[in-house]
Amino acid sequence: MFDTGTTAFMLVSTMLVLLMTPGLAFFYGGLSRRKNVVNTMAMCLVVLGVVGVLWLIAGWSFAYGGDGSIPVFGGFDQLGLAGMVQNLLAEDASAVSHDAYPAIADVVFQLAFASITCAIITGAVAGRMKFGAVVLFVGIWSLVVYAPLAHMVWGGEGSLIGDTIGALDFAGGDVVHISSGLTGLVLCLLLGRRKGFGMMSYRPHNVPFVVLGAALLWFGWFGFNAGSEFAADGVAALALLNTVVSSSAGLLAWMLVERARTGKPTLVGAATGLVAGLVGITPAAGFVEPWAAAAIGALTAPVCYLAISFAKSKLGYDDALDAFGCHCVGGIVGGLLTGVFCVPELSWTDFGGLLYTGDFALLRAQVLGVLVTIAFVVVAGLIIGLAVKAVFGGSLRVSEADEARGLDVTAHGESAYPAYLGLD
Repeated sequence: MFDTGTTAFMLVSTMLVLLMTPGLAFFYGGLSRRKNVVNTMAMCLVVLGVVGVLWLIAGWSFAYGGDGSIPVFGGFDQLGLAGMVQNLLAEDASAVSHDAYPAIADVVFQLAFASITCAIITGAVAGRMKFGAVVLFVGIWSLVVYAPLAHMVWGGEGSLIGDTIGALDFAGGDVVHISSGLTGLVLCLLLGRRKGFGMMSYRPHNVPFVVLGAALLWFGWFGFNAGSEFAADGVAALALLNTVVSSSAGLLAWMLVERARTGKPTLVGAATGLVAGLVGITPAAGFVEPWAAAAIGALTAPVCYLAISFAKSKLGYDDALDAFGCHCVGGIVGGLLTGVFCVPELSWTDFGGLLYTGDFALLRAQVLGVLVTIAFVVVAGLIIGLAVKAVFGGSLRVSEADEARGLDVTAHGESAYPAYLGLD
């Protein structure tokens, strides 16, 4: 009934994507201040618990349930994964996904996507948001924003962005990166700036943690992009190669820009450029040739660098660990370049990239898809943020005293680096 090769491929891809959230915890933890590293990593890990449970209860159904008649929402028919195990045991046709592997594997694969998306958001609010508020916000957001957006893009026939608009998103430019980075921006604006922002330098407290986290993300991203082909075939291999090439180009481009601007290429910069290249290729991974993947990485990284190094200080928003500057900006660049470089024969729609066809149809669809994503995420994120703020007594922030002391001790009663003989 099931193709064992494809089933094994999807199980391995799923495990790789699940690894990305702990990897992000190390990446963000290394970038954070010493007094907040436990809290920063805890925010990533708690997402695994919150999303893991809610995806089982309702997230999967909201994203991929229903009969496709609602363009912006799945349905209520698969709440609690109703009937999925029974169908599997009975070898029912509905137990098969993509005509090759168990549908239940898709549940875990998409759960891993939802987890890493929610975890990305937490980077924008590091060092100042109440832990309970983070938990509540992520729980609501995963059901109200992520699941419907996944349906809009990947819900198949009748879906708003993927079918009606015809925008392409191979592995999550809109669904994962634009949505999470933009939500991070909304939250950091609601929270306000950290004390001392703009007057003091915030430096990564543990560079090896940053590199370890980037390496785990890089490794997991192979399952993230290649697995989004849902088959062990040539397109999956292309997506894998493009992921490597784009991240490599992003790393080099970031270091070159950094060298030109500051005179020194940094290890943190190299790791960030690697991630920027990964973000840029995500929407295009299975649609473009390898040379185009290199171009996407080489273009995305400098744009993200400018967003992080210049736009943030000029506009004054305090995106603590640059979730917006890397993920939202990178996702937009990658999504638009998909409309330029998409090989027509690889497109999911009737339209190929501008470079091959001279036709702006796909690029227009990409622009419209990005705009719809932005509008939905901003409005929904703002409403959820304000509602959570009201629940927590009108403030999402910890007290000034707790912020100054650090959230590791005040929120968790732990220290990442316990004192030796009582000295710290």
